[in-house]
Amino acid sequence: MKILKLSLTASALALFAGQAAADCGTVRMAEPGWTDLALTTGIASVVLEGLGYQAESDVLGIPVIYESMVNNDLDVFLGFWDPAMETYYAKYREVGSVETVHQNLTGAKFTFAVPKYVYDAGVTDFSDLAAHADKFDHKMYGIEPGSNEVMLDIVGKNAFGLGDWKVVESSEQGMLAQLARFEKSKDWIVFLGWAPHPMNTRFDMEYLSGGDDFYGPDFGGATVHTQVRKGYLEECPNVGKLLTQMTFDIPMESEGMGYILEDGDDAEDAATKLLKAHPDYLATWLEGVTTQDGNDGLAAVRAHLGL
Repeated sequence: MKILKLSLTASALALFAGQAAADCGTVRMAEPGWTDLALTTGIASVVLEGLGYQAESDVLGIPVIYESMVNNDLDVFLGFWDPAMETYYAKYREVGSVETVHQNLTGAKFTFAVPKYVYDAGVTDFSDLAAHADKFDHKMYGIEPGSNEVMLDIVGKNAFGLGDWKVVESSEQGMLAQLARFEKSKDWIVFLGWAPHPMNTRFDMEYLSGGDDFYGPDFGGATVHTQVRKGYLEECPNVGKLLTQMTFDIPMESEGMGYILEDGDDAEDAATKLLKAHPDYLATWLEGVTTQDGNDGLAAVRAHLGL
């Protein structure tokens, strides 16, 4: 009986180990439909696939992403914009259910913006908007539902006298298409702007000051961080090592986002094109990282990319 118990215990441990390995073999990610995060998630997917992992990615609202990590339905989120997304993340930080493990981008920003002709007409600060409400048709333009909570908070609190304004939610592409139409006719629009993004070179635009209490100082100056569900780095240390070494920069992301927005590439095609053009990033990201079966990670990813 003792031998049987030991045998069953050993079998159970082996089964558990096998399940754990299988769980690490699939890396489950999500992004909220923003082009910058589609790109970085695409980059992670291409690299992980080169290492022999299966990468999955869904487009979900930010609150759903966090709840999915808490419920063990997602592993990784590459897009925590700090401080702009603090309102989403605060409760998960307090209980430790979602972990921030790496700062993957510096120099980002995220706040209200207007075309330069509107800025030159005197709208340079959040406090200038209400005086020109009619010219803006009492509307501010956001992106996907679930990504405009700060805008909605401003309206809900009647901050800057904007309590009777409407937040127009559509999508990143929809907002930019609306901006292009308004710019062509020189109509007035206030919208959610951010960097990195090709919008900063495609449009003649300016960021508004005065939104520090909502988006943070320096025009919503932000750092972007990689987050994981609690305990993921300990469960999957090889993937974890990659995630804590994968750092992007503004020029790189803006270039890759252009492939998506202007060339029509999907995220993984844009990521592949970007990595082929800038393979030097791989050496830093993959230092000490192996393939899923323990071989040289850098060599495998380079081969996967045809380098």
